[in-house]
Amino acid sequence: MKISWRVKIFAKIMMSRIPFGYALWQRLGLFRHGQMDNSDYAIKIFRSHLQNAGITNPKGMTLLEIGPGDSIATAIIAASYGARPLLVDAGAFVRTDMLPYTNLVSALSEDGLVPPDISKCSSIHEILIQCNAQYLTDGLKSLRQLENESIDLIFSQAVLEHISYHEFPDTMLECYRLLKRNCLCSHQIDLRDHLSNGLNNLRFSRALWESSLFSSAGFYTNRIRCDDMLEQFTQAGFQILNCTMQRWDSLPINRKELNSEFQSKSDDELCISVFDVLLCKPAVTNDVLAGAGRSS
Repeated sequence: MKISWRVKIFAKIMMSRIPFGYALWQRLGLFRHGQMDNSDYAIKIFRSHLQNAGITNPKGMTLLEIGPGDSIATAIIAASYGARPLLVDAGAFVRTDMLPYTNLVSALSEDGLVPPDISKCSSIHEILIQCNAQYLTDGLKSLRQLENESIDLIFSQAVLEHISYHEFPDTMLECYRLLKRNCLCSHQIDLRDHLSNGLNNLRFSRALWESSLFSSAGFYTNRIRCDDMLEQFTQAGFQILNCTMQRWDSLPINRKELNSEFQSKSDDELCISVFDVLLCKPAVTNDVLAGAGRSS
């Protein structure tokens, strides 16, 4: 039976008020941050971003994943390629049992790679040490701890849409600051609502949508549409090298039901459901912009 978006909103708000930790909801399959605890999926996503960036051999590079979600899989995969991994998220969401990581090591070995030996590891911390990796869990504040122009590639998979609307511009400035000159960002952004894969999230006023009632209930997205997000990338200093879009054939919502904030958007813009973008930090950069995201 198909559950309506209204019921999902009500149920998720109610569940978010129950004082259970994320790990329990994760085990129950009610709240999840992606599928990166699936070995095949994690390897596929990692390789897709390397391919998007035209990187055939990341050995010696420092790679930053924004929003690793339920797994530190990227740390193990990147280390298997001889790269140094950094993972930044808005909270400590990763699975702490060893099963997904031992499965991942087996899959990488079968694929001809030499993953780090985690056979004696009994914790996430020990795995990270073996991978020469960092896992930071304070979102924008964590990005601000990292060194200027220290990253060779930044990537994310269906994550940027979850960054707080108010923190998004500063997050992009931080990514710009961190990236080495002439290096790249590869992002896939999912603009569908996280209720029924439509546009039901555009029904609400900004005041309600950004309230703690909604923003902490597990279905939040920042609702920044494609054109506006591309503009924010440009304002942060990035050059847009490529952007590919997936679209609905027609609007998945009656236009009259959109909040007034989105009424001025064209059907063409609103029909973009997912897009992939490749960004570059130019070799000659604006030094004022490069430091604009820093806070004292």
